Amino acid sequence: MKTRLNHVRINVKDLFTSIEWYEDVLGFKTDMKPYPADNPVYVSFEQDEGAAFSIMVDEGVPSCGRFNFDVFNVDEFWETVKDKAEVVEPLFDTPYGTRKFTIKDPDGNELGFVNNPEYNTFER
Repeated sequence: MKTRLNHVRINVKDLFTSIEWYEDVLGFKTDMKPYPADNPVYVSFEQDEGAAFSIMVDEGVPSCGRFNFDVFNVDEFWETVKDKAEVVEPLFDTPYGTRKFTIKDPDGNELGFVNNPEYNTFER
């Protein structure tokens, strides 16, 4: 069976603390107002291509996965975030011809950032 991933949501404990971290540390931008308006628990972020990425409050269920993002210049991005997050894997060259690093968000979700010269078409 062939599939295409269209949406990834990870669980966080505090929506607004997480939004601030994703915006300030990673430079992500929300693409909607937190939902629902009367008791916000969900927000999604802008994307260029690929699956939509969002966060949602769920204090009892950790996401327990690793989520990899393509970035234009992984070396430059590494320099901006390495001292602002818990590092799981520092920047390294993979055996597959890519460069990547992995960090954790405040809730322990693992986020990998990869520069794949064969597939990376993103612009700044």
